Amino acid sequence: MRSSWRSPTLTLVVLLWTGVLFGVSFLATPAKFQAPSLSLAVAVDVGRATFHLLNRVEMFFAVLAAVLAAGGGCKRLAQIGVAIAAVLTALETFWLLPALDERAELVIAGLGVEPSRLHDVYIGLDLTKLAVLLMAGVVLIAPKREEEDS
Repeated sequence: MRSSWRSPTLTLVVLLWTGVLFGVSFLATPAKFQAPSLSLAVAVDVGRATFHLLNRVEMFFAVLAAVLAAGGGCKRLAQIGVAIAAVLTALETFWLLPALDERAELVIAGLGVEPSRLHDVYIGLDLTKLAVLLMAGVVLIAPKREEEDS
């Protein structure tokens, strides 16, 4: 028996996750670096705190969305999108954020850091995550076709 509440709840979670990710990663963070009175060390420290909080929220969304998607009653493409977003979030949690934290500590301490592609990787993962979450959201919102019901 399929639960009728899973798909609408998953839709809500996916769309909220998408909005939070977009708002923090692609609006608030770039805006912070446009403030001329904010030193680089302070901006990096605020960014580190912001992305750690964002990551905790994303991990919550990822677990909740994965449980809802795995429970059945939603479209396969949405399940795949949620799975990809959850894996990307785990990569950021366990690999990328710790590596970026090491660099942030050096910047905050006033030490120079060598150029790195880590931020580019983070942006790429977030763009990919945003794309798969948007795709999952659209798939979940789209009405079911007749052949899907049989």
